[in-house]
Amino acid sequence: MKRAIWIGGAVAGLFLLGIGGLALKDYVILHMAGWRGGPVGPNRLVVWEAGPATPAMASADRPPNVIVILADDLGFNDISLNGGLGDGTVPTPHIDALARGGAILAEGYAGNATCSPSRAALMTGRYPTRFGFEFTSVPVQMARLLPTLWRKDNEMRPVFRSDRVDQVPPYEQMGVPAGEITIAELMQSRGYHTMHLGKWHLGETAGMRPEDQGFDESLGFMVGAQMFLPERDPNVVNSRQSFDPLDRFLWANLPYSVQYNGGQRFHPDRYMTDYLTDQALAGIRANRNRPFFMYLAYNAPHTPLQALKSDYDALSHITNHRERVYAAMIIALDRGVGRIMNELKAQGLDDNTLVVFSSDNGGANYIGLPNINKPFRGWKLTFFEGGIRVPYYMNWPARIPAGTRMSAPVSHFDIFATAAAAAGAPLPTDRRMDGVDLTPFLADGRAGRPHEALFWRSGGYRVVRSGDWKLQVLDRPARVWLYDLAKDPTEKTNLAASRPEVVARLRAELQAHDATQMAPKWPALVEVPVGVDRTGEEPIRPGDTYVTWSN
Repeated sequence: MKRAIWIGGAVAGLFLLGIGGLALKDYVILHMAGWRGGPVGPNRLVVWEAGPATPAMASADRPPNVIVILADDLGFNDISLNGGLGDGTVPTPHIDALARGGAILAEGYAGNATCSPSRAALMTGRYPTRFGFEFTSVPVQMARLLPTLWRKDNEMRPVFRSDRVDQVPPYEQMGVPAGEITIAELMQSRGYHTMHLGKWHLGETAGMRPEDQGFDESLGFMVGAQMFLPERDPNVVNSRQSFDPLDRFLWANLPYSVQYNGGQRFHPDRYMTDYLTDQALAGIRANRNRPFFMYLAYNAPHTPLQALKSDYDALSHITNHRERVYAAMIIALDRGVGRIMNELKAQGLDDNTLVVFSSDNGGANYIGLPNINKPFRGWKLTFFEGGIRVPYYMNWPARIPAGTRMSAPVSHFDIFATAAAAAGAPLPTDRRMDGVDLTPFLADGRAGRPHEALFWRSGGYRVVRSGDWKLQVLDRPARVWLYDLAKDPTEKTNLAASRPEVVARLRAELQAHDATQMAPKWPALVEVPVGVDRTGEEPIRPGDTYVTWSN
């Protein structure tokens, strides 16, 4: 009886707050994923495993350290080297210096146009479709909510495939299979101490977690996004995008937490970007006397858009609040990169450390900022250049001359082969590897292209770049786009109708490639329309170019 009275009182209280009937149901459904996340403890000290007190040999005489820094949803134009935010008024001096001090991979591509498959390509050195990792892992409840949260004035609407729900494994099991060989496992086999910090999003179940996939230490979060600070923290400035259904879901559900080696989740003690940087510096210091591999996967500048007030205040010349918050997040990311590079120098490790910087995919249209992927068309969730052409730099003073520029197409999975070669680790021979060691091209003057063709696939959306030709084929609606990237890098002129022989040849290449790939390990649950030339703040109109993204 008392329990019934308590429940009735709680529901009545919600009604008094203005949440009743269908509103109560919507509120509960929207927040359910976050409620299921479990407890988060107070901040705790992380003590990184320490290497030898003195080095067995000088840094220059031992295998190079390798650090891979991966941003999340970073736009091509977010880096001032490529133009910069605020019409070029938001500098990223540290990322620019990293690039100019080594190699700029001008035609660097992400492994996919969304985070999970792209990270799977980087981590394994293979097309993720070779082992069935075709779609980004998302909770079923998030996929189910997307159409209901979609903006009402958009004639193009997502479709939730309820008929496929029973084919989907638990969210925790959507990841890189344990049988895949990760870059961390390969480096570990050569005596490297391996560390992961930040975002994972490659599986949470036993066998798929970072500490099961070759990392000696892991400090971060398994899910695809995370708060940077609590929403009401006085040191943070927030930007909510009411037009974006994903944004509504994230604000309702995301925790502010990390975990160390699978232990209890706990709160960081500062803004997430700075916290991950602090911990990366501690990891470098602890391992300064032995070779180490570090995968530093920032969640910036992925939504939710949250910036430190101090960084926001420094950009008072930007009048658009959303752009100002986003630009302040980029300032923090650049600051973190600078602190990493300075620490390597302070420890005498900068000359013989290979540092790679990139983003998991292009900038997202759902933040509503039009120029983040300039000059390219498209966004995250599309295979137009804006979705897959990313900032991509390698810095290794001992081997790669400053000012190197590579114009041939390369992919994220080349990081695997390049790091393996640097560590003296032979590539696996029991499976098809797709990555290529880029060092001979960057350091030794080798001519030619590492890849004759690169491929991408997400359900009925398939793409090949072969030489300078790029073909995009979409099943629903039936669309074909053909571009000559040598003459038209921003994909303005569709040549599909005028060059049918090229279309036929590239279709054959797509078919041959698909024959070597696996079927998806789990089906796509949603089919989402994405306007190629519109931000998420703008509804897709009849006649607009759009793709249907399956995930």
